Amino acid sequence: MKPGIHPEYHPVVFQDANTGTAFLTRSTARSDRTIEWSDGNTYPLIIADVTSASHPFWTGTARTLDTAGRVEKFERKYGRRRP
Repeated sequence: MKPGIHPEYHPVVFQDANTGTAFLTRSTARSDRTIEWSDGNTYPLIIADVTSASHPFWTGTARTLDTAGRVEKFERKYGRRRP
C-alpha cells in the first residue's frame, strides 16, 4: 500500500440507536463521542440507526405479505380484463 494516502483503520464501537446493543469492530469512521468498553479501553462511538440487532430480517419480526388473494382483490377493484 502507498503510505500516507489511506485513512486510519482503528477499533470503533458501533451502537444500535433502537436496542442499545453495541459491538466492537474496526473501521475508518471517526467520531467525537467515546465509550469505555469492557476491556477498560476507551473507543470512538458511532451510533447506527439499524444494525442486525434491530433489523426485521435478522430479528425474525419481518412481516410476510399475504400474496394469496392479491389478484382477486385487484380484479374486484378494477374488474376482470377480457381479451
